[in-house]
Amino acid sequence: MPVLNWFKRHLVVIAGLLTLGYLLLPNVVVTVFSFNKPKGRFNYEWQQFSLDAWKDPCGVAGMCGSLSLSLQIAIWATIGATLLGTMIAFALVRYRFRARGSVNSLIFLPMAMPEVVMAASLLTLFLNLGAQLGFYTILIAHIMFCLSFVVVAVKARVLSMDPRLEQAAQDLYAGPAQTFLRVTLPIAAPGIAAGAMLAFALSFDDFIITNFNAGSTVTFPMFVWGSAQRGTPVQINVIGTAMFLIAVLLVLTSMVIGNRRNRQKA
Repeated sequence: MPVLNWFKRHLVVIAGLLTLGYLLLPNVVVTVFSFNKPKGRFNYEWQQFSLDAWKDPCGVAGMCGSLSLSLQIAIWATIGATLLGTMIAFALVRYRFRARGSVNSLIFLPMAMPEVVMAASLLTLFLNLGAQLGFYTILIAHIMFCLSFVVVAVKARVLSMDPRLEQAAQDLYAGPAQTFLRVTLPIAAPGIAAGAMLAFALSFDDFIITNFNAGSTVTFPMFVWGSAQRGTPVQINVIGTAMFLIAVLLVLTSMVIGNRRNRQKA
């Protein structure tokens, strides 16, 4: 029975590892097939190990252009949603005004609403305004879509802040700007960073809202969807693998920096 007892003690850890492995399985498949050399147009069956796609990641016409466009939209949408979302979060937590409860409820609507409904509504708005569909309509749509996620992330952080820290800064003759920059902003920074990273991921990955409001503009998710209809180049797996590795590297770097700061404080 020692094996059974050990299994019971580590059941939660085992379940967590199995769940993590299940979540990472698609990433493993994408990484493996980024080294494949398919005989036909579709990269669905393993044929032969090759580094050709890694040596020429932009070998497919239009792919790197769509990737660059998606990165530009994601960066600007992240900046816009983070700035607006941070201000909205502070306003909802720190100030009392009419319809504050209604605004709090409305913030969750884009998160609960199906993307196709929001996409169709935004398309109707742009068409009624006579706007030309393209880069800027996608950007506006992404900012509106990501805004709620940023507000929720920053709001949770602001609610957990101890107001006595800001009061102590004011007692030490710090002005409003100094208090905000040296006390409030550093404490709220983790929530703002979390909201910004979430906004970037949602914007870069979005397909439904983008497809409705893109016109003739082609982002990377739209390029992947279009390629899947006529063939899936290996370079798509290369880009996906590279982005996954970059994300893992960023997470590990943040963990190392956080551990170092905790050791210094201790």
